[in-house]
Amino acid sequence: MSVTSSIVKKPHKINIAEQNDLLCKNGCGYYGNPLWQGFCSKCHREVYQRARQAQEMHDEQRKTNRVPATPSGAFSKFEEKKKQRTEKRSTTFKSILRKSSGSKVSDVSSMEPTATTSQSTSRRSRLASESQQVGGEFADYLKRLSKPAALDMSKHVRNIVERVSVQCADMPIEDVSGLLHDFYQNMTDRINSHQYYKGISESVSELLMDLMEKYLMTRLYKVLFCPHWTDDEEKDLSIQNRIRSLHWISEKHLDAQLNVFDPNIKALIDTAITDIIEIDSKRAPQDKLECIVTGCKHIFEALKSTHGSPASADDFLPALIYIVLKANPPRLVSNIQFITRFSNPSRLMSGEAGYYFTNLCCVMSFIENLNADSLNMNQEEFDKYMSGETVSDDCDYMCEGLRLMYQNLRALTDLRQRNDKVMDDAIKLQSEMREFSQTFKQEINMSIERNPLIIRPRKTKADIDAEICEVNLPSPLKPEVVEGSNVTVNSAAPTTPTFKSYVLEGASLLD
Repeated sequence: MSVTSSIVKKPHKINIAEQNDLLCKNGCGYYGNPLWQGFCSKCHREVYQRARQAQEMHDEQRKTNRVPATPSGAFSKFEEKKKQRTEKRSTTFKSILRKSSGSKVSDVSSMEPTATTSQSTSRRSRLASESQQVGGEFADYLKRLSKPAALDMSKHVRNIVERVSVQCADMPIEDVSGLLHDFYQNMTDRINSHQYYKGISESVSELLMDLMEKYLMTRLYKVLFCPHWTDDEEKDLSIQNRIRSLHWISEKHLDAQLNVFDPNIKALIDTAITDIIEIDSKRAPQDKLECIVTGCKHIFEALKSTHGSPASADDFLPALIYIVLKANPPRLVSNIQFITRFSNPSRLMSGEAGYYFTNLCCVMSFIENLNADSLNMNQEEFDKYMSGETVSDDCDYMCEGLRLMYQNLRALTDLRQRNDKVMDDAIKLQSEMREFSQTFKQEINMSIERNPLIIRPRKTKADIDAEICEVNLPSPLKPEVVEGSNVTVNSAAPTTPTFKSYVLEGASLLD
């Protein structure tokens, strides 16, 4: 059996949510998100606002001693989170770096700068240059608008940047997210209704909103990405360690229909892994989403190359899980949270980017809750894999040299099997040729017996001058004269004819 046929065969199905589960559980028709408890951004904001108002009313009643102090609902731990925000500032890794950079350095460290300092300096310079580039693009596009429209847009963008930069540290991250979402909606309504933007087409309006969002997120990236008062950093480390512990999972465990041994398909898989890893290198949510879309398209191409036909959505999700497990992208939770919190909600509720992003969120949720039942595996076998007692025969997670060695061994095994088949076929052909030779000889002998060879006497050469005595030929004709005509008629002669006489007789007739 070839490698491709063994890959295409489906031994089992892993337990993954159905495609219908990707939609908002409120039934609005948009894509939901596990980080929003299965709601879309719009429904989640409505639920959050109602719960927040109920919590505030509850807190007010507690102050007046009219309700027992028992917080309830989805935000029962809201006060506890507010208290923990200041504590996290001094415990996270980023805050330690801030303190170390602001404190007095020792004489040794001042004489010889560390690699970490040089890396952080280069990163800051790269981010600054990227901010300047995005700001230049946004400013150039504003010049195409009328002067009142450009000034109005600049004023609102500058105000929201200053407000978020100053107030975000004292606000829950959900409130900051709601603030920016409200800003996106208000600016969309303003562009569609205000006289400053009268005559702007829909395509120009969409491009203007995209550039504005990209500029805002690039300017506020250091403030909003993985903020130190949230638990995003701890979740990043947790999911990264979780994926490392699942390094033994292969495409066969997930029933991912990918022929990882085909060089062309392997190249597409590596490209998809690179796209997923590059999410962390982008700053704007739409750039991060573009990496997700590009990687997912490469996955569909790999599935199509394996099947020979376009892949379905049921085949895509296991393949995406496999890609994420092999990529182990850095700061996966922070990137997903950043897109979820601060991207334009309309971008995530529908469309290609929204579909792929929702699938990526489902993949992260699946990895966090993965167990033996998820892989249709008994618990004992799953525990052996997790503890390292059993090593998977999949070599894809190994180094390039070992992976190439195992691929060559598989190729040699396949060649050996094919060579054995050729030898068996050759021996069978040789036996058939011998049998054919014997059968052919038997048929020839039987044909000779049915039709024996009769040898006749040899014929002698005839002598044209010899007398013909033994042949009983009629007498030669003699010419006779017919009355009234010059034609003569031959009559029989009693003499014995010879060949020479025949010749002479014929010559006389010609004359």
